[in-house]
Amino acid sequence: EFSYICLNSKAIYKMKKILVLLFSIPFLGIAQNIVCFTIDPNPNSNDPALAPFTKYVDVLGCFSIYAESTISDAKVLHVAAVAAELLDNNEDGIVDDPLIEAQLISENALMPIFFQDGNSTMNTFANNYYGNGVSAVLFNDEIDPSQTGHWGNDATVEEVIHTINHVGHTNVYPAAFSMQPNSSLMSDAMDVARGGQFTSIPNPYPVSAWYHYDDYTCDYECMAIEYMYWAIVSYMGILDDPQTAAGIDNEWEAYNATLLQSMDVLMYALITDPQYKLPLSAPDGNYCLSATSVTKINKNKSLVKITDILGRETPATSNAILFYMYDNGTVEKKIIAE
Repeated sequence: EFSYICLNSKAIYKMKKILVLLFSIPFLGIAQNIVCFTIDPNPNSNDPALAPFTKYVDVLGCFSIYAESTISDAKVLHVAAVAAELLDNNEDGIVDDPLIEAQLISENALMPIFFQDGNSTMNTFANNYYGNGVSAVLFNDEIDPSQTGHWGNDATVEEVIHTINHVGHTNVYPAAFSMQPNSSLMSDAMDVARGGQFTSIPNPYPVSAWYHYDDYTCDYECMAIEYMYWAIVSYMGILDDPQTAAGIDNEWEAYNATLLQSMDVLMYALITDPQYKLPLSAPDGNYCLSATSVTKINKNKSLVKITDILGRETPATSNAILFYMYDNGTVEKKIIAE
């Protein structure tokens, strides 16, 4: 059965847009990163909280990026690419978990990017935002497209994962990921990882603990969402180098998949359980669908229209790149050579 692209009614439009970008601007960002998204003007400039932002990216129809004018396009696109890779971890153009997709749409999940902490844009946002779609923010100096997710250099993976997990997984799968004490498989696992159930920071942590977060501003629920991040990126391998391992040792010890499996049996089993469809492959900052990844085989599909690379409806012609759009939401790229 065909699975639609995020934002049901916009499925065909979004895939068309991504395909057009694939050919018209194949190299965006910096270094070798390939990101096939566009930066659009802010579509919600009348919203008091969002009005100061000038740059906007719609990520697969269920996650929005809002950035100040002072944030470079390369950094904005980097955040969009990482979000897309986490939502569509196998990069087939379809959000991996339709339940998470629906939840993110319902809450208008977004990532605001500010130039610096406490500036006027951030204050305006903080004073006027009353939704449930924001769980983290990013600042200009925390984003490095050349070092995707690398601890101490690029916070993009961490903050985007926090948002997807907090807005999405904790609400869609509460029995697994609820953040309150004694509420979920994750809270039980975290109590083991911390050497006991602590609603405040112990001083010191038990020697048996391998998760010993010591930020006194972080309550139990905050500890849980941080714990989920550490486990996922450890499995991904993002932390698996000597410098990073030494840098995070005061907070987290199970820094790769092997250590996680041996030290944190409960959390390893939870994040690798296929029913939750968590992203387990590390983002690399590249997101650009191949032609084959957006072609789905369905013998019952009917052609809706044909467009050129600019999105204009056109009859079938030879020696041109055309996109055949079908009633089930699939799109095929065709070049008829003569």
